[in-house]
Amino acid sequence: MAAPPLLLLDAIRFTLGNAPILSGAALSVSPGERLALVGRNGSGKSTLLRIAAGELEPEGGTRFLQPGATLRYLPQEPDLSGHATVEDYVMSGLGPADDPHRARALLEGLGLTGNEGTARLSGGEARRAALARALAPQPDILLLDEPTNHLDLPAIEWLEAELASLRGALVLISHDRRFLSRLSRATLWLDRGVTRRLDRGFGEFEAWREEQLELEEQAAHKLGRQIAREEHWLRHGVSARRKRNMRRVGELHALRQARRDRIRPTGTVQMQAAEAASSGQLVITAEGVTKSWGERRVVRDFSTRILKGDRIGIVGANGAGKTTLLNILIGQLAPDAGTVKLGSNIAMATLDQLRAALDPDRTLADTLTEGRGDQVWVGGKPRHVIGYMQDFLFIPDQARTPVGKLSGGERGRLLLARALAAPSNLLVLDEPTNDLDLETLDLLEELLADYAGTVLLVSHDRDFLDRVCTGILMAEGDGRWQDYAGGYTDMLTQRGEGVTARVVARPAREATAPRPAAAPATPARKMSFKDQHALATLPATMEKLQKEIGVLRNWLADPGLYARDPKGFTQRTEALAEREAALAAAEEEWLRLEMLRESLEA
Repeated sequence: MAAPPLLLLDAIRFTLGNAPILSGAALSVSPGERLALVGRNGSGKSTLLRIAAGELEPEGGTRFLQPGATLRYLPQEPDLSGHATVEDYVMSGLGPADDPHRARALLEGLGLTGNEGTARLSGGEARRAALARALAPQPDILLLDEPTNHLDLPAIEWLEAELASLRGALVLISHDRRFLSRLSRATLWLDRGVTRRLDRGFGEFEAWREEQLELEEQAAHKLGRQIAREEHWLRHGVSARRKRNMRRVGELHALRQARRDRIRPTGTVQMQAAEAASSGQLVITAEGVTKSWGERRVVRDFSTRILKGDRIGIVGANGAGKTTLLNILIGQLAPDAGTVKLGSNIAMATLDQLRAALDPDRTLADTLTEGRGDQVWVGGKPRHVIGYMQDFLFIPDQARTPVGKLSGGERGRLLLARALAAPSNLLVLDEPTNDLDLETLDLLEELLADYAGTVLLVSHDRDFLDRVCTGILMAEGDGRWQDYAGGYTDMLTQRGEGVTARVVARPAREATAPRPAAAPATPARKMSFKDQHALATLPATMEKLQKEIGVLRNWLADPGLYARDPKGFTQRTEALAEREAALAAAEEEWLRLEMLRESLEA
């Protein structure tokens, strides 16, 4: 028999202004449960969590908390006022039976000493202090609203491990897909004021959500009702994009393989070939770059080539110098030594620069058109502003809405629309995923996949890096940066570990001992004859496929081919798809065998 719930919300109603936010929402939390609370920005997730925490009274419905059950809540914006130091703030959240040593250990695990003054904390430090305060009592129920915001990768991975070890129940709101997938065992979807529950983790949620929306559309069609505008928005924001996923994955794989070919240890020839490429193809060249801040060296003897179409993620712990390296690469910060050259005709756009330019009193349409009629120029071509708005999940009725009345997620989409409309061939994104909902992240991923230029981004979102990047620049420590082909998971495979995570403090004897290397999978003592033969012959096979692909692409580039020979057009299109798939498989097999050879030689 299932245990009774520790926390129960039923038929919750809440109105913000004249708009009903919650209209019958429910939440049930059983002992030890792991629940992801999801929904688009503005749907009322944080409001529901505040009601669950007892910080906000609903206008209708009931809230029940089991007598004696302990509950802790992490808001999006923790308030540390009234406490002189971080340790004072954390200790004030402990009960008589709670262990203060655990609180101090959590602070160390999160990279804080406890002596920091609360008035001078950064957003990330305040979030770490609030996490320590919420985790220290080991409550029966832990409610966390965007716990990974403003945290770096070491802190996110440390937090992930800490939450996985807890015995209490957990309710999570987060835009970090990987974080949700690894920690959740059930998913609660808040949509149009009501909740629907899936008794499976977030990893299976998006496919289930699409099924639910399709069933709703069928039922609405049978009844002859018009589908609500929110459903239309969400369906086209999810289902339509999902159908293009396979194309995007294939294109990303091809881009990653091209980058692998340029940065392998034996790739001196590739580096020279890239340097000899046409001026439009070579976007950034860095040679022997070094940069220090005082006594601390953040970049040491770094070299790279970034070509047109690359999507490069810059990854490392806070303080590793990610933004410094980014600013050096785009020419906004001079290195102490070495050279950085930008290619010709570089037109750069950044989301940060555009954020300050949003006028809260200007309408959404005027913001996009700059007040010049009803046309938006995108890639040198005019688009009607309504159609362009709909590409970014806005509805026509919002064209005259002042920017100041948009939700955070809507403002994020507006920034993306402006950035992608501006003429650019180099897009620079510093933490673009902060405060974006999952639907907006989907949109951003699609836009970056279709973007014809080059992308440089700093992010701590592992899933986003995997879905977008063709290469990773990884902070290896002491100012050293290493270039890896592929996304974050590819980097893990090649490197053997991710960004070094902070851990709970150990005794001095253990802390000073060298960390043992991760035990690698035991490889064969030598390569088989079949593998040796494949490794030797695959380069010729790939070269042949590349030439055939080039010939087919030249044929298909003829705009009149389809009109003259529709059958031939179809045959060549199918042949191109077959050869591209064969090339991708050959490249993947060559990379596997090359890595096996290198591991055996090592």
